[in-house]
Amino acid sequence: MKFKRGLVKRKMAKIIDGKTISLDIKNEVKQIAENLVEKGVKPCLAVILVGQNPASQVYVRNKKTACEYCGIKSLSYELDESISEKELLDLIDKLNENKECNGILVQLPLPKHIDENKVLLRISPEKDVDGFHPYNVGLLSIGKAELKACTPAGCIELIKRSGVDISGKNCVVVGRSNIVGKPVSMLLLAENGTVTICHSKTKDIKAVCKEADILVAAVGIPNFIKGDMVKEGVVVIDVGINRLENGKLCGDVDFEEVEKKASYITPVPGGVGPMTIAMLMKNCIVACKNQNNI
Repeated sequence: MKFKRGLVKRKMAKIIDGKTISLDIKNEVKQIAENLVEKGVKPCLAVILVGQNPASQVYVRNKKTACEYCGIKSLSYELDESISEKELLDLIDKLNENKECNGILVQLPLPKHIDENKVLLRISPEKDVDGFHPYNVGLLSIGKAELKACTPAGCIELIKRSGVDISGKNCVVVGRSNIVGKPVSMLLLAENGTVTICHSKTKDIKAVCKEADILVAAVGIPNFIKGDMVKEGVVVIDVGINRLENGKLCGDVDFEEVEKKASYITPVPGGVGPMTIAMLMKNCIVACKNQNNI
């Protein structure tokens, strides 16, 4: 994609519709799943929920719905909050050994008495459909990962399926979390982007952001990226999802200000959010094919 600067002032950015793109991906997954079933292989995802966290219950329900749509068998384990760490680890061990189960997802956060890192490490790397296991993170860092962290992978799909070429672009990522910031930086690098990571210690973050052709905001601060922090024609991917005091959802980007200057921008909600589950479905298919040597 070529940016046209100084010719015609844009009235508004093109909205990157995560709902539509995620549906496209789920339809692709559905077709692959049907082909696998014809070969006698049924993709299967196990989802483990500990406790009664309302947000987690919604996420798990959405994942089950996506599995049903895509033709992926869903195993659901809804466990009491009082379950011991050992009992949870024993369940993961059984699912690791279950050849019919291709992917294992433990919904976070977990109760305080359970060590999240220990739980995530217990999941077999080949069934790690969240892409959080250090083995898969290591593969990601050398450009060899097949099971990629879902939200970062979804960001890349949003950019590419909108017709934007990442190669050679200045890519700025605001945020350095292990869940989004770091992996999305590595994925942008794999697409030949020139990547800069900003964080709380970055000097003159505004100046760095203004150099971005592609900006990914994943800092967790409502409306952090303002209009005067971006240049004309920037492509903006807003990973943040924050609830304001009035109950409204907003991202890490001040949408009204930045939309006036961006060429493409994701909304919140309806941008990155739907992509996470779509990429989870894709990872489950990848895991299934790998485990069955297909």
